[in-house]
Amino acid sequence: MSRLHFDESPIIAAVRSSEELKCALESGVETVFLLHAKLSALPRLRDQARQAGKRLFIHMDLVEGLSKDAAGVEFLSSMKPDGIISTRSGCIHAAREAGITCIQRFFMVDSRSVSTALESIRQTRPDMIELLPGIAYKTVTRMASETDIPVIAGGLIETKEEIYKALAAGAAAISTGARELWNV
Repeated sequence: MSRLHFDESPIIAAVRSSEELKCALESGVETVFLLHAKLSALPRLRDQARQAGKRLFIHMDLVEGLSKDAAGVEFLSSMKPDGIISTRSGCIHAAREAGITCIQRFFMVDSRSVSTALESIRQTRPDMIELLPGIAYKTVTRMASETDIPVIAGGLIETKEEIYKALAAGAAAISTGARELWNV
């Protein structure tokens, strides 16, 4: 599995609709996180992203009609996606076994969630981790220093200043739904 690099474009478009996807595909971002879709639309959306020269990561937990388990990962594997996103350790493990680049997403709400995330990361070894909210700079710094896995800061990032702070804290990339930031 290859590590993702965001040296040229550390902004990731996080999209939830066809309109947002269209804007993202026309923007300067290299990577798009698909945060909502119907199962039947995935091949078309994947093809649109490829035609636009973008990497498309499918958040499998948020695809309507897709099982959130190893069988769902197996189905996605047949589509040859650029990668998947999931909060579920079992899905991350199955994706790694299938050779799919995977991003494990964690919600940081308290110190226990940080400990739980670190334990899960050690077991699943995802290619990258995404921490939400992305403005949790202290947690970004800790995860970046205690693991060798690149960190994506996502959620609640709404300004250029927040992007710069998250990158300075050790994030490798930023995922945001704020269209005005996709060309930063």
